[in-house]
Amino acid sequence: MADIDKNRRSFLSRIAALLGGLAVFEAGWIGATFLGPRRSRAALRDGPGVQVAGPVERFEPGSVTAFRDGHFYLVRLDDGGFLALHRKCTHLGCTVPWIEDEQRFTCPCHASAFDMRGDVISAPAVRALELFAVSIDNGVVKVDTNNLIRRSSFESQQVTRA
Repeated sequence: MADIDKNRRSFLSRIAALLGGLAVFEAGWIGATFLGPRRSRAALRDGPGVQVAGPVERFEPGSVTAFRDGHFYLVRLDDGGFLALHRKCTHLGCTVPWIEDEQRFTCPCHASAFDMRGDVISAPAVRALELFAVSIDNGVVKVDTNNLIRRSSFESQQVTRA
């Protein structure tokens, strides 16, 4: 009987040591992840890089088209220029939907609102929506989702023209 108790204690000691070692390993992993270098914004995004939006004629002046894969809205302004607006609110990062009836982006989290150009029209956000670079090659609109362009407000040189 004493032999069975000894084997049971030995087995339980090994299990306890294994679980303790696993806990120490997990704590070390969490600490290393927390203290290690941060990945860049581009590495955190799962965007496909340069995304072909389509031919210029596909987008009517004064329209907003959502691109879910690229996490942006392609805006064609009334004057024919293009902007690619990031879908995240600059206040706390909630996804902002385009409200066609109101002609604005409205954040569902804290009610920030942005006009078609991404400018703030209602706080608490204080910066305009971020941009992605737009290029037009042979009549085809392309958006580079690798790099976000941070801005404080709309400026005319941010527009890409056909």
